[in-house]
Order: sequence, then C-alpha cells, then structure tokens
Amino acid sequence: MSVVRRSLAISALDSYLGLALQIAGTVIMSRLLTPEEVGVFAVAAVFAALASTFRDFGVAEYLIQEKELDDSALRAALTVNIMISWGMAALLFALAPAAARFYATPGVADVMRVQAFSFLLIPFGAVTMAWFRREMNFTPTLVAGLVSNAASFIVGVALALRGWGYMSLAWSSFAGVALTVACAFWFKPASLPNRPGLRGVSKVLRFGKFASGIYIFGQLGKGAPEMIIGRALDMQSVGMFSRAAGLVEIFNRLVLRAVTPVSLPYFARSVRETGSPKQAVLHSMCLLTAVGWPFVGFLAIAAEPAIRLMYGDQWLEAVPLAPILCAAAAVELLYSQSKEAMLSVGNAKDSNTLQILMQAARVAGLLAVVPFGLAGACWGLLGGSLVGAAMAQVFLSRAIGLGAREVIAGVLPSLVVAALALVPALVLSLWWPFATPGQFARAAAAGIATVIAWGLALRAAGHPAWPELARLFETAATKIRGRPSSP
Repeated sequence: MSVVRRSLAISALDSYLGLALQIAGTVIMSRLLTPEEVGVFAVAAVFAALASTFRDFGVAEYLIQEKELDDSALRAALTVNIMISWGMAALLFALAPAAARFYATPGVADVMRVQAFSFLLIPFGAVTMAWFRREMNFTPTLVAGLVSNAASFIVGVALALRGWGYMSLAWSSFAGVALTVACAFWFKPASLPNRPGLRGVSKVLRFGKFASGIYIFGQLGKGAPEMIIGRALDMQSVGMFSRAAGLVEIFNRLVLRAVTPVSLPYFARSVRETGSPKQAVLHSMCLLTAVGWPFVGFLAIAAEPAIRLMYGDQWLEAVPLAPILCAAAAVELLYSQSKEAMLSVGNAKDSNTLQILMQAARVAGLLAVVPFGLAGACWGLLGGSLVGAAMAQVFLSRAIGLGAREVIAGVLPSLVVAALALVPALVLSLWWPFATPGQFARAAAAGIATVIAWGLALRAAGHPAWPELARLFETAATKIRGRPSSP
C-alpha cells in the first residue's frame, strides 16, 4: 500500500498544481471571452476529444495490464499509436469544414485545425508516459503536468489579452501538448525502444479494438451535451452549459484526475496478488464518495457565489444548471472506476458494451428533454446517469462478483458523512441566503464549516477515509517538525 499511497500523493500533487493554474486561467479567460467564444471552442473541443480518445486505442491500458512487457510490445504500441494518431489528425483536418457548416460557425473549423496538429506530436510521448504509469512512477507525470499547464496558462492569457478570442484557447491547448511530449523525451529511460516495430501489432490491435471503445463511448457521452446543445440551441447556450459543467468538473480535476491514473495499476496489482479486484474497487468507491459527495453537495448549495467568483456576472444564467449537474455527478461518481475495474481482469469486451449502454442512456435522456431548454437538458443528463449507474452495477456483479448490497453497505458511511458535513452550509444558506450582498464571505464561512464538519463526521462515523486522512496529517506534522515519520 505504501507504493499506492506514494503514487496517489504524486498524482494528486500533479492534479492540484494543474488545477490551480487551470482555475486561474479560467477566472481570467472567462472575463476576457464572451459566452459565444467559449461555446465555439467547447464544440470544436468535443470533436478533438473524441479523436483523442480513439487515438489512444487502448494502448496505455494494454501496456499497463500486459503481464510480460518486452521491447517488441513497446515498439508495437508505438506503431499503433503513430498510425492512429496521424490518421486522426488527417480526419480532423478533413472534417473541419463540414463541422463548421453543420453549426453555421466558421470558427469551429479554425479550432479543429489547430487541435489536429497536436495529434502529430502525441505518439512520441504517449508510450513513455504509459510505461511510467505501469511502474507507478508518477514523478515524470507531475513535472510534465506542471510544465504543460503553465505553458497553456501563459499562452492562453497572452493571446486572449491580444484579442485572439476562441483561438487563444486552441493555441493554449496545443502549447500544453507540445510541452508534455517534450517532457516525455526528457525523462525517457535509455532502455525504452526509440523506433516502432511490427512484431506484436496484432496483439495490441486485438486488445485496443475493445479497450478503445470503452473510452470512445465514454467521451462521446461526455461531449454529447455540447454537440447537441450547439445544434439544437446556440453557441451562447453551449457556453453557459460548459461553465456550469466546468464548476462540477473541479471535483474531477481535484480528485478523479489524481485517482484514475492510479486505479487501473492498483486494481491490476490486486488481481495479480489476490486474484480479484473486488475489495480494492469497494475501497476505492468508499473513499471517493466520502470526498466527492460532500464536495458536489456544497457546490450545489453555493452555486451562485461560486459561479460569480469563478466566471463573473456574465455567466449567471449557468447558476440554475449547476445543482442539477452536481446531482448527476454524485450518481456517476459511484461507478466512476467501473471501466478500470473491468479492464483490470482483462474484460475489455464487456467494458466496451457497458460504455455503449451507459452513454446511450445519457444521450437518450438529453435528446428527450433538450427541446425544453438548458435546464431540461441537465435533467435529461441526470436521468441518464441514474440508468447508467444501474447498468454498471449489473456488469460489475457479473465481471468481478461485486453485488449491489455490498456496494450499498460500502458507501453507506459516505452518505452519512455527506449528510452531516452539509448541515452547516444548508443552515447558513437558509438563514442568510447566498444571493444577497456579502455572499462571498458567507460562502467562504460555509465552506470552512463544511470542511470542519466533514472531518468530525469522518471520525465519528469511523469511516475508512479517516485513517488515511489522519496518516496524511501525521506525515505532514512530522515533516514540519523535522523528524522522520514512522513506517
């Protein structure tokens, strides 16, 4: 567990430093760009994200779960990555004019062309970074994340100040990718092969045809709201939705981005050591919900001051959307690691099927109610999330023997903790509503009270997250006092 904790700590540090820069960039850019400009980039970014997910083609997952990894497997992975990445770059270039016509917005094509350049660079860093994940060595990822996020921040703000509009976001993204690849070259061990190879390509492709589908359909469901809203409504509506969703996305950046890179290696190691990832998956569910449910609950309560502080007054139309999206995020969090759990036992085919069904439910819910406007679209997403959670439970039960009663028993302490932690914020919001002068001070006070209540609730409920939190405080305290911590 010490290796897992160290990996989580480094991955979390990477996420937190990146999040700090991303929040700073968002605060500035939201005041420099209009909702329409943000909407143009958001729509184009969906196409790039879909292409990026297909470009991965499950190569990283293949390298992580492969029991006997040799030079031929690494060369084959690089070959597959180059073939598909460059193919996706060509496809983005070719589809850019059609996408611009479909949305009647020329800027969509301009952003897609810039993003396509990234796909020419990515393969030369992707295999190296996947190898580091397999070894649970997240130090190179930390450095690469810090450098790339700093570059994205500087480029994006500088270009926005010069009036580049949505193109400032496009070139910001490209700068981040370029610096990530450069860091991968810097840290690459001499033992890793430099050239692609054909031996073992068929094995990578067999695994990838299912594993890539898992993430493709996941990304399709994630990007569906922007694509559908952009066509059914307008770019300003896309911008408002993206800002409401961006508020909820803070948790993903704060916690899930730190946890997800470690989850698959952690579950895979559990399989190798115990024969099953079930207990590891339950433990992960319990810890994630203990942190995530109070977090999104607080965002739902304090949506107005949070959006006003993060984005400015021009984005207040997003306030009613945030609580609905927070509820959907709370549901999705419960099974957020389901694909990693199934991949850890080599069950890529069923994971692929699950993603198709979950995202189909999400899209169906969205399409059913998007004619009722942005609020309707958000309620549709919540309905789709509930259906998807039920599907995930069925598949996990079949794949790793994780029953619904075990899940309920495992996360019930988290539900108790969340309910107790949110009492101060609820009381304060009802007694002294946030939508009045002085809302930032009251929201900050409610946030501090929530954190204190959360810690007390963890200890009182005997939650499994409390020992982890106590160990973190003990380690920090011993380092501050200058004495070595106990093993």
